[in-house]
Amino acid sequence: CVFALALSLASGRLANRWSEALAKTATIRLSAPVEQVQIQTDAILAALSSTPGVASYRVIDDAETRTLLEPWFGPGLPIEALPIPRLFEVVEADPPYDSEGLRNRLAAEAPGAVLDDHTRWRRPLVEAASRIRLLGVLSIALIGATMAAMITLAARAALATNAEVIRVLRLVGAKDSYIARAFVRRFTLRTLAGAAVGAAAGLVGVAALPAADAAGGFLTGLGFTGTGWLWPFALPPLAAIVAFLATRRAAFQKLRELT
Repeated sequence: CVFALALSLASGRLANRWSEALAKTATIRLSAPVEQVQIQTDAILAALSSTPGVASYRVIDDAETRTLLEPWFGPGLPIEALPIPRLFEVVEADPPYDSEGLRNRLAAEAPGAVLDDHTRWRRPLVEAASRIRLLGVLSIALIGATMAAMITLAARAALATNAEVIRVLRLVGAKDSYIARAFVRRFTLRTLAGAAVGAAAGLVGVAALPAADAAGGFLTGLGFTGTGWLWPFALPPLAAIVAFLATRRAAFQKLRELT
């Protein structure tokens, strides 16, 4: 349950990080004949410098391009010998620039330039992270429902096993509420203790996971941050409440059957 909670919270952070990282940036890709590259580069820079809503812009140099492509093509990639487009990074201001207007201007002044505002990439990534977060929440709910069912079965089995003891207690004047309270207290305390041990073990496991790296890797950020570390401590009381309600209902149902 602790790992499901960590997955849910990490997915939420990841969705927010991806959305924020891509929302304010855009990329211009320039593909042109060699003799036109510098001319169109100057045209792009001139267009960006005079476009309202552009906070900053820069040309991504060959060294950075080589670093970006190295995970796919390996080191030593001959950038100069390959027809790799020249890339520009654009950061929008507040209020943002008119992307459609900038796209039309680039088409007129630098025909080889293509503006990509990352909208088609941002939406699927954020939706995927949101689905993973929902999966974590559903996992926690499923674990809770399974726990309630198991406790109910255990309580009913314990009451059935002690049917003769219950009859004797009734003969000496014990009420069903007193008998049920004894079973409810025992199962609730056992559940609380078990959930506390499980949460502690889960916290140790989560703490051992790698911390989030600068690249924002998903599998390196499956942990709790800040006040998120308080959430696992809510799991044992929540499990105890579920056990209390499930045992109480099962106890009174079984006692009515034994009447």
